[in-house]
Amino acid sequence: MVKNETNSALKIIPLGGLHEIGKNTCVFEYEDEIILLDAGLAFPTEAMHGVNIVLPDTTYLRENRHKIKGMIVTHGHEDHIGGIAFHLKQFDIPVIHGPRLAMAMLEGKLEEAGVRDRTELRTVMPRDMVRIGKHFLVEYIRNTHSIADSFTVAIHTPIGVVIHTGDFKIDHTPVDGEKFDLQRLAEHGEKGVLCLLSDSTNAELPGFTPSERAVFPNLDREFSHATGRLFVTTFSSSVHRINMILQLARKHNRVVTIVGRSMLNLIAHARNLGYIKCEDSLFQPLHTVRGMPDERVLILTTGSQGERMAAMTRIANKEHPHIKIRQGDTVLFSANPIPGNTIAVVNTIDKLMIQGAKVVYGRDKGIHVSGHGCQEEQKLMIALTRPKFFVPFHGEHRMLVKHSETAQSMGIPAENMIIIQNGDVIELTDNSIRVAGKVAAGIELVDTSSSGMVSSKVLEERQRMASEGTVTIAAAIDWSGKLMARPELHMQGVVTSIERSLLQKWVQQRIEEILGVRWPEFSPEGGQPADTDWGGLQETLERELARSMRRELQCQPSLTLLMQVPEEPAAKVSDGRRRRTRSTAVAS
Repeated sequence: MVKNETNSALKIIPLGGLHEIGKNTCVFEYEDEIILLDAGLAFPTEAMHGVNIVLPDTTYLRENRHKIKGMIVTHGHEDHIGGIAFHLKQFDIPVIHGPRLAMAMLEGKLEEAGVRDRTELRTVMPRDMVRIGKHFLVEYIRNTHSIADSFTVAIHTPIGVVIHTGDFKIDHTPVDGEKFDLQRLAEHGEKGVLCLLSDSTNAELPGFTPSERAVFPNLDREFSHATGRLFVTTFSSSVHRINMILQLARKHNRVVTIVGRSMLNLIAHARNLGYIKCEDSLFQPLHTVRGMPDERVLILTTGSQGERMAAMTRIANKEHPHIKIRQGDTVLFSANPIPGNTIAVVNTIDKLMIQGAKVVYGRDKGIHVSGHGCQEEQKLMIALTRPKFFVPFHGEHRMLVKHSETAQSMGIPAENMIIIQNGDVIELTDNSIRVAGKVAAGIELVDTSSSGMVSSKVLEERQRMASEGTVTIAAAIDWSGKLMARPELHMQGVVTSIERSLLQKWVQQRIEEILGVRWPEFSPEGGQPADTDWGGLQETLERELARSMRRELQCQPSLTLLMQVPEEPAAKVSDGRRRRTRSTAVAS
């Protein structure tokens, strides 16, 4: 660690993951160097029409790309690595350090996105130390979470050690036997930790989060009760859970068919790295199990969160091309809805039950446990690290507040902790912590069908089209500012009691009124035809029609005006033919 001789402050800037669940992205900046910790994504709300992925606003990183020296990855969940491929299309990251499983998953994502050559991937093992730039030395400390190969990091900086817990719970009986390295945390606490940034997801819940192993007997019970085909859906990245499901399939003499691309990829990587151990014969393709007795079949699928395109959601919606629910099927939801997904999940469950499936879900069934620590584990983290300053991370606002209260109960003074929002700039010195400004920290929306970003204006248009419908008006106007024909009117999704013929007549009258009053503004008297401001006229017509239609229909549909105008005055040209007209369009 380089001694701090300039009294510079360490800046910590979260771009995502605060006051929300998802898109965890954090910037550590010291003088002329930046390192990133994770770069995740979130999933869209129902109001984000056509949006597939939500990312944090990376304006600050694009503006400071010359400072970026590398990235630290804590684990392989999508809300921590899902945004990396998108970011690499906008700026380079010289090197990315992370666990073996996360790096294996990330490599496939980068290859698919065509950006594998824009960074170097380096795997780390427990207690590895990696230097990034001149000012940062990062130590990886094994923790326990709902995915294998998960880490807490101790970031050595010129002003002291900052510990970021990553996502964690303290599981004393982990499925893979890889225990939380609490000893190393205690050693750092003994030497002195300047600041702790800690996972707040379960800050409202007292006690301890149960061990992942607690799920095994409850899943075993449900497997025993299932007499027909058995469907199980869980997070595709829950390696430990999937491992137990595969063990139980073998125990109950069921073959396994995997449905869902992310599940297939995860299991392939986990088997290659030794996190999942089972014989090849356990897995059978879908066309093979169709001829097997129902009681021998287990279908492991994605879609535990009701994601629109995931396998279980498509099955529930009767949209899957090869799988249909039938009477006697049992479906296990081995996951609880994350905030924002509850409606989508319960709708999926309802549809499955209507089709005849027995659906097992809910906290009382004990077939899911969280991967995040509750209050007692958060207290133990604070007790072991003994930080001078504390910042609750990773959670919605009420979770951050509750976590700060827990920290105060552990003896950290209120003035030594802050609750921040995405974009807040923390300035940390060896004797102070404060919010010293703010950077851009909104959202960027990705429409993967077109591989492009969705602007806020486009999203607003989509929302208006979905809620109010669309109106298209086509009008042809001559050089004298008169309609050459009756305008055409087309409406979709617009609710109105006015007959279409009357509404079309009203549109014609309104256009004629506007032209009668406003035409001189755009075609000055005595001027040449080429001087006519067709663009200005079109904008005026579109604006006035939208305003009038809003008043007439008592709603605000998305309005598109197609205006056809002549190329030149209606006079013959040298070859004796008339030139064609041109048309333009403006959408509200």
